[in-house]
Amino acid sequence: MYDLLLFFHLLFVIAFFAGGAVAATAQYAAVGRERPSDVAMLLGVARSGAVLLGAGSLGTLGFGIGLAEHLGFGFSPAWIQAGLALWVVAMALGGYGGRAARRGRELAVQLAAAGDTPSAELRALVADRRALWASNASGLVLLAVVGLMVWQP
Repeated sequence: MYDLLLFFHLLFVIAFFAGGAVAATAQYAAVGRERPSDVAMLLGVARSGAVLLGAGSLGTLGFGIGLAEHLGFGFSPAWIQAGLALWVVAMALGGYGGRAARRGRELAVQLAAAGDTPSAELRALVADRRALWASNASGLVLLAVVGLMVWQP
């Protein structure tokens, strides 16, 4: 049972970070674009990455909890509690960062259909520094979670 839980946990960890990499790369590529159709396409790719990230995060959490229970750790070790708390923080930061991208994608689709002319509002949504910082912070917090899970201090 351990091998199966570990396999799926690691599979979802890979899916999680792959989705995050796709979403981040596409979102940063959209920052430099002027045409709404380009922005819509790139943020559509970011959305696909976010879906993979979401599935990976839930699978990672579920199979990670299953592993902890199977090994007899439960929720009592401080490193597991810290990891879960940081996971919640990372999800909240990522959700905040992703909202601007979602609104940007929706506006880009509308603008692309209405003539594909550049828009200052779209540029501001796509390049929202707070949202980008939140997304970056989410990734860093998740690296801390990985550190906790690997080294189990």
